Parts: sequence; C-alpha cells; structure tokens
Amino acid sequence: MDGGPHPWNIASTSTPATPVRHHSQQILITPSMVKKRRKPQGSNAFHLPGPPPVLVLPGRRYFAQQTASNSNPWLDVPPPDLIDQDRPLFYDDKKFNQWQRWSNEVIPSLIGPYLTYQYKSSSLCHRPALQNDPVECTASCHRRTLEVTCVFFNYLEVLNIDCCPCAPAPLQLLKLGLFACAPIAPSLAVDLCVLELVRTLFVWITPNTTAWCEALEVFLTARGYKLSTKGNLHRRFSNAYHWYSVLVMNAGDHVYSLISQHLPSRSLGDDVLPTQPSDYLRSRCPVCFGMQDWQKDHGSRLKLDCHVCIDACFTQKRSANSRGADGLDPPNPTRSVFISDQEVAWMEAHVLACRGSLPSCGTKCKKPEGDEDGYEDGMHIPVSTLDACRESFLAADEKREKASTRFFADTGIMALLCRHDCVLWLVNMTSAGEKQYYALALIKKLFEHLPPTMTIGILYDIACQLERSCLKYQLLEQGILSCIIFSISVFHVYGHQWPCQLIYHPRKCEGFGLSDGEGCERLWSALKMLIPPLQVSGYHQRLFVLNAQVRHLDGKNLDTFGEWLSRRWTRCQTKNSSAEHALRQFSVDEANIRPEWRAQVEHQMKPLSRRSKTNNDKQISKILTLDIFLQICLDAQAVKARLCERLHQRKFEIERFERSYRQTVNEHKLHVHAEASIQRRNPTIRKLVTTYNNLCGKLIDLIRRGEAPAGVIVPHSISPTGIFQLDVDDDIWQDVGLDGNDMAPPAWLADENMRAAIKFQLEVDRCNEERARIIREHCVLQEWMMAEWDALQEARTHAEENEDLCFHFDLRARLLSGLVVHWQSRVRPIPCAWPLPDSWGPTPNDLAEAANMYVLSTKLS
Repeated sequence: MDGGPHPWNIASTSTPATPVRHHSQQILITPSMVKKRRKPQGSNAFHLPGPPPVLVLPGRRYFAQQTASNSNPWLDVPPPDLIDQDRPLFYDDKKFNQWQRWSNEVIPSLIGPYLTYQYKSSSLCHRPALQNDPVECTASCHRRTLEVTCVFFNYLEVLNIDCCPCAPAPLQLLKLGLFACAPIAPSLAVDLCVLELVRTLFVWITPNTTAWCEALEVFLTARGYKLSTKGNLHRRFSNAYHWYSVLVMNAGDHVYSLISQHLPSRSLGDDVLPTQPSDYLRSRCPVCFGMQDWQKDHGSRLKLDCHVCIDACFTQKRSANSRGADGLDPPNPTRSVFISDQEVAWMEAHVLACRGSLPSCGTKCKKPEGDEDGYEDGMHIPVSTLDACRESFLAADEKREKASTRFFADTGIMALLCRHDCVLWLVNMTSAGEKQYYALALIKKLFEHLPPTMTIGILYDIACQLERSCLKYQLLEQGILSCIIFSISVFHVYGHQWPCQLIYHPRKCEGFGLSDGEGCERLWSALKMLIPPLQVSGYHQRLFVLNAQVRHLDGKNLDTFGEWLSRRWTRCQTKNSSAEHALRQFSVDEANIRPEWRAQVEHQMKPLSRRSKTNNDKQISKILTLDIFLQICLDAQAVKARLCERLHQRKFEIERFERSYRQTVNEHKLHVHAEASIQRRNPTIRKLVTTYNNLCGKLIDLIRRGEAPAGVIVPHSISPTGIFQLDVDDDIWQDVGLDGNDMAPPAWLADENMRAAIKFQLEVDRCNEERARIIREHCVLQEWMMAEWDALQEARTHAEENEDLCFHFDLRARLLSGLVVHWQSRVRPIPCAWPLPDSWGPTPNDLAEAANMYVLSTKLS
C-alpha cells in the first residue's frame, strides 16, 4: 500500500494529541482527589469507564466510588449490593456485556460486509475505491460523531465518522478497510492488512501482542506519529485483533457451510445409528473419513478400518488466577475441537461409579511371596506383567501429580489424533495426574460419530492399563470394546515388559501396519511455542488460541496429504523389499515361521512361577517319583524368575535416574528418591543371585552323584559381576537345565536363523497391511476431492446472482485445483483399491491455471 493518507470522503486530521500518563499505584485517596476524565468531543451520550477505586483493602477487596446516574440506555450500572465484592464486578460486567455484544450482534452483522470487502479488494490485494453510501435512519435515530484513530503500516490517521444504531461504527469502519476496537464507540481502528499480517504471523511464532504494539508504537513515533494516550495501544489493538480473528473464522465457516449443504448428507437423526462416519469426522480428516462408503471393497477389507492415537501433555498449563480469570473471560463464538466440560464430568462420574470404593491414596497393596500369577478376565498377559508396566510408567499412576492444582487451574490437554496427525478432539485437563476418564471421554466421543461396526485401532502409551481397566470395571460398553484393538505407540512400547510388547507392540500386532502412534508428540512439538503465553491467559482465551493453531495445522496437513502418502508408500516398498530379500537368505521353511512365532508368544506369555513350597509340591505331585532334583530345579527356576523381575524393575528406575539431565530442577527430589530406591534394592538382587547359584550347585552335585534323571543338562550359574548391566549375552537369559519337560530348546529360542526369520516375517506382514491401507487411502482422497468439487460447483450455480459469494467460491475452486495439482503428482505411482475415473473433479483448464500459479509462486520465492 502507499505511504500516505488516502483521500477518503470523511473528515480527517493527522494532528496527534499529547499522551496522558496512567498511574497504577494503589493508594488511599478521597473522592475529591480523583481526577475527572474528560470525554472526547461529540461523545456525551456514550458510556465511558468510571473513576478508579477509591479504596483497596487487604485481600484485594474493592470499594468503588459512586457515580452520577446516566440516562443512557446502553449503560449497565451494577446494583449497589454488588459493588463490594472480592473482585471489581463492575468491570467484569462491562467486559462481559461488551463480549456479548460482539458475539451476538456485531460479528454476525459483519460477516456479509467482510465478504463484500474481500471481493472488492481482491482478498486485500488492493484498496477499493470508496464511495459515500447514504445511510437511511429512522426519524428518532440520534446520530453522533466519533473521533477514531486509525493505525496503518506506516502512519496514523484520525477520522471523524457519524454513526447511529442504524449505521454502527464497526460497520462503517469495515467498509473503509478498518476494524474497530470496540462494538459501540471505538476510539481506535486498525487496517485489515495489518491485522491479517499479525494473524498470519502469530500462527508461526509465539503470539505476543505486547511486543508487536510496542514495536509498532516506536516505529510510528520515529515517523512523527504519536498516539494521544500512552499505554492504551496494546489493549485496544488486542481487542481489534481478537475480534478480527473471530470474524475471519466465522466468515470462513459460513462460506464452507454453504458448500457443505450440497454434500451427501450423513446425519440421520439422534435415534438412528449412523451408517457412515459423521460430517464432523469427514471435515477433520479426508483421508480417514472422506470415503463415500466406508464398507466399499469389504471383501478385502483390512482388520482395522482406522488408526487413532491418544496422549496427554502437561506442559500446556494455565496458571490459577487469585482474582478469578473465569469472570473476566467470556466464551468465544467459534467452533472448537475441545470436548465440553460437561461430557468430561459425566465420564468422570461414570468411572467413579463403575469402580466403586477405591483404596485410600496412602495404602499400597503388596502381594504375598507365594501368590500365584495368572490372567485377568479378557487379558492375554499375566497380572505380574501388568503390575510391572503400571509401576514403570508415570502415566499409568493416576495419583502421581504431574502438575500442581494449587498453582495451575488447567494442568494440560489430552489429544485424539488420526494416523495422519489430524486433530479429531482435544480435552482440557484439570487434574494433577493423567486420569483414565479423559481418554475414555475421547474414545466415547469418537464412537458417537462412527458406524457401530467400524473397527478402530487405538495407540496409547499405557494401552495395556487402559484395556485392563475397561475390562475389569466395564468402563465402556461391550459394543464399543468389541470394535477396539489396543496397541502402544512405537517409542513408548520399549518401556513396557517383554510379554506386554508381544501383545501390544504395533509391529507385532496384526492390523496396525506401519502406524507409529506418535502423532500426538508431533502435535505437542507444533504447540510448544504457545506454552509461555497460555500459562497466563484466561480459560476461554487459551482454548481460542489452541483452536486457532489447530486450524492452521489443518491447512498444512491438507496441503501435504499427497506428499504424506507418497512418502509412506516409498518407505513401505523399501522396507518390504529389504525384509523379503533377508528372508530369502535364510534356509528356513516359510511354513514353519508363523507356527514358531505363535509358540514363542504362547511360551513367553506364561505367568511367572512363585517360590513357594505349596506350589512346588503341587508341581512335583504330578510326577510319579518324587525326586529331590525336581524340587531343587523348581526352586531355582522360581528364584531366577524373581531375579529377572527385580532386574527389570531396577532397569526402569535407573533409566529415570540416568535421564535426569533432561529434567527440571523441580524433580530433584524425585531423582534422589529414585537413586535411594536403586541402592536399597541392590542387596536384595545380589542375595537372589547367591541363592540361585547355591541351588545350581546342589543340582550339579546331584548330577555328579547320579541322583538326577537321565539326560538332564547342567544349569548355568549367574556371575555376580556385571549383573546390573543386563547384557544380551548374560547367563541370566539362559534357562538351560531348568525346564525338565523340554530338554531340546525350541527353534524360536535356539535357532538363530528362525529368530531372524520371525522378525523379518513380521515386518513383511506389517508392510503388506500398510500397502493395502495406502492404496485404499489413495482412493478415499480422490473420492473426497470429487465430492468437494461437485458440491462447490452446485453451490456456485445457486449463488450466481451473488457476486461476493461467487468470488469466495472461486477462491475455493482455485484452492482445490492447487491441491489436485500437488496430490496427483505425488500419488500417481500408488495403485487404486477400486476403479476410479481419471479426473479428480477440476477441469484441465483449472489444473493448468493452478499449475501456472504454482510455478509463478515458486519463482517468486
């Protein structure tokens, strides 16, 4: 834009006023000492803030000065009994009323004029020629003149505008390419180009309106422009920026709602079960839920129809406000991906009711030494393994405080994402620990938008504990649980016990392909720049900023879907070729690989043996000849199992201690506790090693004296040196001579070729699943684009007489054409799962124009 004031047909002046200093120090004063605030010329009937409090007592209790009555009907004066409260409710009520006027009146009335200005200015590319539009007012309408300071990139300008309820100031300013800072009597307006630049900038860097306003003020001051009141630019600019962002979001939603009316409807009513994923899910991820019929190609359908991941982040906190931030922070009129607090509260109450009375927080249940290990109903791994996983992971301990509720009103957020890293829902967390009802609320919300027979794979870092609770307490309906297969995200799974990995590892679990379940970690990385400002924001403002950032990430994901599919396809083909080539190098019969894998899982999923005389007697009683050798052998086997379990526990504790350099100072006590716990358990582990070696010595003596069964193998003793290093070649992993029922070790244990073949066969199986899923997602993406294009053309046909809407529909058409150009070149090597036409929707001319624009933008960049 040019560098000077524009010749608008409105009275203007460029003479800045002298700044007025505001003193924030609170002292005891009398009403006569309060300096009266002067009203701007021509604004006698408008409401201005009252005088500051005349008295502030300890506890931040305010007593406000009584003001003279005002006959202005727009002025909301609080009743006298509300003046003496814990916080200044007069100012809270004023802000709430202003927020309500913005939400219910101003923003809805500005959507049409904003779309019109976008059309006339070609999406803010130039400033349209302005004309004086006469305003028709009623006879009783009282017009007033307002003096408004207008902020541009490189200059300030003061405008005098006539306004009334029929032609409010925000509407007149918007027609001039400006956005007001207040809904009734704005004293400042900001150029739309400036606001659009700030809105774009603040989704790429940490949003900081204070720094922006200070830099802008210094920049304008150096060019001879000075604001009339120092220190008010930040507050007024922030108001204008916030409500401009709300306007842009609502205008975009309005345009897309007109297009989506022509899409095939998927909503059947509240009492009818859905037959397709909901329109909401379709808008969240076109690749997962954009198909016209999710049961298409049902004969060769994958075991899982969709993959989602869940994780919590305790760095996205919000500090508690002693003055009550909730009263100063009304909600915003924009759509949100956050689950409502009422749904979370209902799930919390449901979980508490299902669990009944729980043991107190301080009691810790310890199993007797001789208790039998086993399986819980519906679970495939032993109880001892589940207990070890629970003790190893902080997330599994719901009582562990990860964020203090004393200092933080909101302790974090939990997310539900699809495998393409698209946010489906978020939930605001207010508890100190990672409670299971947050994840259950997300799962329940997901299945409310899905057909009842659609199967979902859920990846969660403590999926074993979540499934255990669901089965034990019936936290979810059986119809939902039957459609879920739980798995653990690929990087977190290595912290679980080995039997748990056999069942929940996504590379060993059928149906998960090459999905890693770490999309939430990538989301936390994208949101990390919001951690500092959101810790001191209001409740609804925090949700608003997070929703705005999610919208930005949605746009980035939409543009890269083609590249994502191409990258995953190339990776799948490479891994599959390497694994098949490795399989051919081994002299192993492929027909024996899967039976050996099943035998390995069955053997390694057996419950742990406990060292107990009663247990030993039961085992020995099954043998016709009671032999001392067998009793000692069972004792040694039980001691070794106990030793392995203790070493596993020590390994996880030492890993926490070794990673202490990445932790904050606040966890110093936790590190000290972990170090003390490790040192305290070392003597117990050494004693188990000594006991086991003594039992092995007795077995060797019995073998030498010929008192052992024929053909037995001498067991290996364990060296105390290096026992805590857990080397893969240590004797601790060898069970030679302890299992008298199977003297010949199985192939999955003793045959190195078979062990390697099992690994590569599992990799080939997962690559085949991934290949089938990517082929299907290629078709789904094309079907989504074809449906969007058809709906857009139909919407444009219905709006031919509306030039504003046609302009925005054409912008949408150029966006879709550009996406097709990007996607087609990436997914062309990927075959289709079912026949589809060559055209994705846009005509060859549309694609050629989009390709030319892409080439031009590449040259300019």
